[in-house]
Amino acid sequence: MPDHNKVPFPSTSGENTTDVYAVHGADPEVLAYAMAKYSRSALSMKESLSELNAQRAEQFLNTFYFQYGHRSIADLAHIALAVEKLSLLAAIAVVDEQRWDGQERSTRYQNFRKSGWFTPTFGGNDEARQLYTGTVQELFRSYEEVSQGAVQLLRSQVEKPCEMKQEAYERTLRARAFDGARYLLPLAANTSLGQIVNARTLETQISRLLSHTHAELRQIGEKLRHAAVSPSWSVQRQTLEALRSDIAAADPELGDRAAALLLREVPVAPTLVKYAQPSDYQVKTRAALEEAAKDLMDGDEIEQAPLVVLIEPSPNAGKEWVEIEILTTLLYGACHYPYRQIRERVCALSKSRRDELLLLGTEHRGRHDELSRAFSSGYSFCFDILMDIGGFRDMHRHRRCVQTMQSFTSLHGYEVPELLANSSLRGPYEQAVRSAHRAFNNLSRAEIPEPTATAQYVLPLGTRCRSLFKMDFAEALYIAELRSAPQGHISYRRVAWAMYEEIAKRHPALAKTFRVTDVNVPTDPLQR
Repeated sequence: MPDHNKVPFPSTSGENTTDVYAVHGADPEVLAYAMAKYSRSALSMKESLSELNAQRAEQFLNTFYFQYGHRSIADLAHIALAVEKLSLLAAIAVVDEQRWDGQERSTRYQNFRKSGWFTPTFGGNDEARQLYTGTVQELFRSYEEVSQGAVQLLRSQVEKPCEMKQEAYERTLRARAFDGARYLLPLAANTSLGQIVNARTLETQISRLLSHTHAELRQIGEKLRHAAVSPSWSVQRQTLEALRSDIAAADPELGDRAAALLLREVPVAPTLVKYAQPSDYQVKTRAALEEAAKDLMDGDEIEQAPLVVLIEPSPNAGKEWVEIEILTTLLYGACHYPYRQIRERVCALSKSRRDELLLLGTEHRGRHDELSRAFSSGYSFCFDILMDIGGFRDMHRHRRCVQTMQSFTSLHGYEVPELLANSSLRGPYEQAVRSAHRAFNNLSRAEIPEPTATAQYVLPLGTRCRSLFKMDFAEALYIAELRSAPQGHISYRRVAWAMYEEIAKRHPALAKTFRVTDVNVPTDPLQR
């Protein structure tokens, strides 16, 4: 037997030697390489970064990322990107990533009157172009009219507290006015956003956008890829230029060395996203599922549905409830029907037919394609939500849940803002929305490139859209508590409250754990 007393042990000082430090100034891909080296080297981060350069990082990434498929390396390279002057419609699609961090212009706090709008290609159809332009212009005119009218309405209804400054009072009233007027903003309206994502998410995002139904989004996908592999904009460029000039004035040779170091061009992800391409899996699967949904529903009328429906397991699903859930979700994203209406049809199919349709979700999947989001099954809480697009944009930020969006349409009608419901502004508001919906219907049948995609841009944010939210209980509680708070917009406050009520009906013991705000209790309009 071995003598354990003679087995050598590492000597220790008995002191905690953990070292923690922040890292600044390394290119994103070089930093990703240095972090990845932890798995293959005993060097410290400082030692790895000291010996690395962009060329060696590129060689490493080409080998381990592309050849060996170590995609987790791309999780380590975080990249900041600005996307400006894109449509509201495009912004919703750009941010539709579960691993996404960023901010967008708020329609609740900013005046969009001068933001401008996106104009798609009409293929020489001047009549369609005029209808599109006229509709968008009319929505912006109505937006301005309702904004100003809502401020006057609020001044007549809400008295300024003595302790509140006039400037703060006016600012708050304007924000409340935007809450109502934003329902008139068309999806064509320009916005801007900033995002900080890792390279893997960026690669996935680019591929998804390159595969999109809308030309604008395919163009944004190309621009994101170009921005990642091209020299980035440096916030310190002018300061460093001045420093180089001062150094060169004293010593030209040293100035050249300073220029090479300080003014070098830095692409943020020259290696990790350069091969991002459109996804045949997404394009072909989308077309196959749209055809399958059309065939399955056979022109049925869309059933009326409340604001929020908590989907319970189907009593007819039996042991195949997972397969039925996935197939229903696949078809849900390809049509405009409520989840339950689709599921009834799915449950009525033979098992062989269900299996056949289920394979539509995977038959075009390539070696490196992740399964589509619809395959995220097994969540205990599944909500089918029908709400205005403006409110949905706020709900869309909850990325701990799995979201499946249906495409935008006029089929579900529109919401009337609470602020305008009982005022003289309701008439002009509804007239503008109905006119825009008529334009949508006409443009979607026009002889223009991508007619359905083009028509969606004239839909105002007050238009209802349908989406499926799957989550665990903790996320359901979080959304209900956060979004029911009185500072929020009444649109998503109602959704949050309805989510809570749906859970309370089925799980009264769980309902006691919620700290929600009853949306039926009047709130102070000056509270933000």
